Amino acid sequence: MSGRKTGEVTALQAALAAEHAAVYGYGVVGGRIHEGRRTEARAAYDAHRARRDALAREVRGLGAEPIAASAAYALPFAVPDSAAAVRLAVELEERVAGVYSDLVRAATGARRREAAGALREAAVRAVRWRGGSVAFPGLAERAGAETDPAATGAGPAATGAGPATPAPASTPSPTPTA
Repeated sequence: MSGRKTGEVTALQAALAAEHAAVYGYGVVGGRIHEGRRTEARAAYDAHRARRDALAREVRGLGAEPIAASAAYALPFAVPDSAAAVRLAVELEERVAGVYSDLVRAATGARRREAAGALREAAVRAVRWRGGSVAFPGLAERAGAETDPAATGAGPAATGAGPATPAPASTPSPTPTA
């Protein structure tokens, strides 16, 4: 495989891993979200499943074996209620957007357009969940840029944890535990 193609497969595998984690995470979101947002959670879950399946086909099409989902994933924070489920949905979408930004950079042609579309969809879902937007979703987190924790729902008050430390975009969230 050429260096560019190897980089593309690596980026596809990272996107696939992020989609596996998002599907798992949305299972948790769906179990905790209040009734009024369950349809939105189900639509996001279905979208991530469809993207996951498409990415697995693309990886196979390039002659590689798609990475498998982990049996379980550690959540970035406890999700005891609907408010935490919304924060988890935002976190999932932001991390997926970051991974797709890597795929946009690594890919060309139709695959790049598809990755840009997936990045846009994740960014739009994050905005809907959050109720507001950030400049260049998926990129500010990678650059280590500071954002207003109250606006993003990622700060200590929102999660009950210490300072927010975004994972690299190539690291899927939630974190595998198995």
